[in-house]
Amino acid sequence: MVYPDSGFVTLNVKFNQRNLFIGKNVTIAASAKIGDNCTIYDNVSIGENSIIANDCVIGEPLSGYYSDVENYQNPATEIGANALIRSHAIIYAGNRFGDFFSTGHRVIVRENNVFGNHCHLGTFTDIQGFSVFGNYMRTHSSVHICQHSRVGDFVMIYPFVVFTNDKYPPTTIPQGPEVGNYTQIAVNAVLHRGVKVGKHCLIGNGSSIAMDMADYTFFAGNPAKLICDVRDLGQAKGETYYPWPLRFERGMPWEGIGYENWLKGE
Repeated sequence: MVYPDSGFVTLNVKFNQRNLFIGKNVTIAASAKIGDNCTIYDNVSIGENSIIANDCVIGEPLSGYYSDVENYQNPATEIGANALIRSHAIIYAGNRFGDFFSTGHRVIVRENNVFGNHCHLGTFTDIQGFSVFGNYMRTHSSVHICQHSRVGDFVMIYPFVVFTNDKYPPTTIPQGPEVGNYTQIAVNAVLHRGVKVGKHCLIGNGSSIAMDMADYTFFAGNPAKLICDVRDLGQAKGETYYPWPLRFERGMPWEGIGYENWLKGE
């Protein structure tokens, strides 16, 4: 379903069809649902079975719109299939989201990010733009991700984590952190400009990460220091905590078959 002209329209939605504005060159799958009081700006596409809840803004124009509205062209915004974007989310233009993207309430995603499949952003998450996120990346509530960050697959970021990109502010050359696959970042941690965190890492509560972390390492403290190899955690009790996919499967692609079998393609 394509809407070449702007204006208020009526869709076959399960909401109340109040105050829905759709801009130019907008493509909305016939099975998508759009809530009340939503604004869908120019050059947005929304995939099959996606739901945009009440009071959302999708394709928010960039700053050039306000300085030269006559010549401004809104960058394309792509939302894949089976998305669930909850109320009061604001998603700027120029973003690309894979399938099964979801958010909590009052999420802000600034321009020019790329998200893989099955990503989730918790309530009050703030994504500042120009960043890349892998598949099954999840943030909890009140997470701030700075510009020019890179986050891998199956990374979980817990409440009040902050990524920074400027060692000596202000700067015109920001460099965000890079986080490898399967890493867990606990509450209130801060990742500093340009740090590189390996895969299967664990960052402790309240840690300040100002140095690179090798694969399978556990860092904690302020400033954070190497504590141990994550694979050693729980060994004294005869338990295996990490790698965590061996003991956790809810919502993961290996649910019901086990992580090791999934890796083998079974």
